[in-house]
Amino acid sequence: MARAQGARAQMALGFETVYGTPPVSGFTKMPFASTSLGSEQPLLNSELLGYGRDPLAPIKDSVTADGDVVVPIDAKAFGFWLKAAFGDPSTTGAAAPYSHKFQSGSWTLPSMSIETGMPEVPRFAMYSGCVLDQLSWQVQRSGLLTATARLVAQGETIATLSGAGTPADLALQRFGHFNGAISRNGSALGNVVSAEITYANNLDRIETIRSDGKIDGADPSIAALTGRIEVRFADSTLVTQAINGDPCEISFAYVLPSGESFTFTVHAVYLPRPRIEISGPQGVQATFDWQAAKAASPARMCTATLINDIEGY
Repeated sequence: MARAQGARAQMALGFETVYGTPPVSGFTKMPFASTSLGSEQPLLNSELLGYGRDPLAPIKDSVTADGDVVVPIDAKAFGFWLKAAFGDPSTTGAAAPYSHKFQSGSWTLPSMSIETGMPEVPRFAMYSGCVLDQLSWQVQRSGLLTATARLVAQGETIATLSGAGTPADLALQRFGHFNGAISRNGSALGNVVSAEITYANNLDRIETIRSDGKIDGADPSIAALTGRIEVRFADSTLVTQAINGDPCEISFAYVLPSGESFTFTVHAVYLPRPRIEISGPQGVQATFDWQAAKAASPARMCTATLINDIEGY
């Protein structure tokens, strides 16, 4: 009997034309490290009395389909997750390399169908109506550079054959922490120990009464862009900004020697006044739990630019 192994698992992604309806074709094979995307339906204990000490049969509750997908930040496949987070990009370039610019502020987000497959069982789970709720990653000195995409799905369909067909395969070109740099107002920001970025669409689940227990949709509300920067305390630049309450522009950039790049620019970052603690003889560090807002120019909160050889997403 074949047993499922994560090493043989597969994932395919395709954008939907109609919410909750998987596309017939156009799926792309996606690299991923792990996923908790799934559907669950809890049981409700019977509250009825008068039938003895042994309980009556439980009742099924509503269906919930959601979860996280941990993906590498790479030069090609990561563009699909950026499209899910921000909407369609504006692409420039008559030939490769192409520049794909994703901007915050869109009221309409695309929905996706994502299939996770375990061919040895076989089990192919198609999650339709997937909308990206949150995208987050960490910036540090070493380790693997991955992002976590939190999804809200409409439902799950299980089959023994793949509904994605033969998905297109993309050559993997991963960025690493070694390829990264952080700048503030166009100048390199030094003494940074680590950083975190979290972009949230704050989806509103439309939980109407339906015979199949699924939701009617997931609508984006006011977005949020938050994070954390931990720095060695070497000067008062960031502390002075926090005290004055002025915003700054911070960019997180990754560039490969072959020319592919990913730049995430937060146009208006507000810093809180931190507590400066001296915890021992080692160096003093300060942590800023920052928040972003809509900037005056450009009139948006953030811009993600991906440069690669893909003509469009």
